Amino acid sequence: NKDIYLVFESMETDLHAVIKKGNLLKDIHKCYILYQLLKATKFIHSGNVIHRDQKPSNILLDADCFVKLCDFGLARSLCQMNEDQGNPALTEYVATRWYRAPEILLSSRSYTKGVDMWSIGCILGELLLGKPLFPGTSTVNQIEKGATICGFWRQLLSNMKASLYHCFLTSRQRVTFEEILPSSTPLPALDLLKKLLVFNPDKRLTAEEALQHPYLILDFSLMLFTLEVTLDDVTILFNIILICDAVLSLSELHYVLSSS
Repeated sequence: NKDIYLVFESMETDLHAVIKKGNLLKDIHKCYILYQLLKATKFIHSGNVIHRDQKPSNILLDADCFVKLCDFGLARSLCQMNEDQGNPALTEYVATRWYRAPEILLSSRSYTKGVDMWSIGCILGELLLGKPLFPGTSTVNQIEKGATICGFWRQLLSNMKASLYHCFLTSRQRVTFEEILPSSTPLPALDLLKKLLVFNPDKRLTAEEALQHPYLILDFSLMLFTLEVTLDDVTILFNIILICDAVLSLSELHYVLSSS
């Protein structure tokens, strides 16, 4: 009769609450949050573990803009999933609908680390748009929204269950990311979004590849130019500047959240 107690750091809020409050995050905070999320995802993927339920409410934040990825209740090791492929319970409910990858919506039993990368793409889209990118009302509607914006109708119809096929026989007009996102959206962020939200999971960026994307690297040169500072270790400078900026702006965010 022994009890085990787990003690964690206190995190003031989560990304869902922050986004819901409105325009509290600057572009640099969005970049830094995504950077940390990708670092966490790269770490768990290095152990062949996939989270399977990444969404804003599972991304904890404190007043210094530090990120903690939580809720591993649906996480699985890829080895375990290969052993359990005969169990349909593993694939019926994985990830909150708005952040589910197409292969999950289509009941695939051979999905990979790409399911997490699709979720991260949805999270990035929500950061840029200020609201969920694909707020589907059902599984079919979720598939339709993703296919309409991401433009993968042809691939979708060739992979779809016969029971859903008739729902998508009519022609669909594609809506581009450029049309739905604010005109102020940084072009590198838009490019990263497109490379994460790809129908074929094998063609989506991995966490490691996403960390090398210009959207995350571009801020190095911008901040170095602004401050006219040169250090040997650019990565340390990048983090220090981001943290300082986050402390100044998110102290106000912390006040807003704690007083609401």
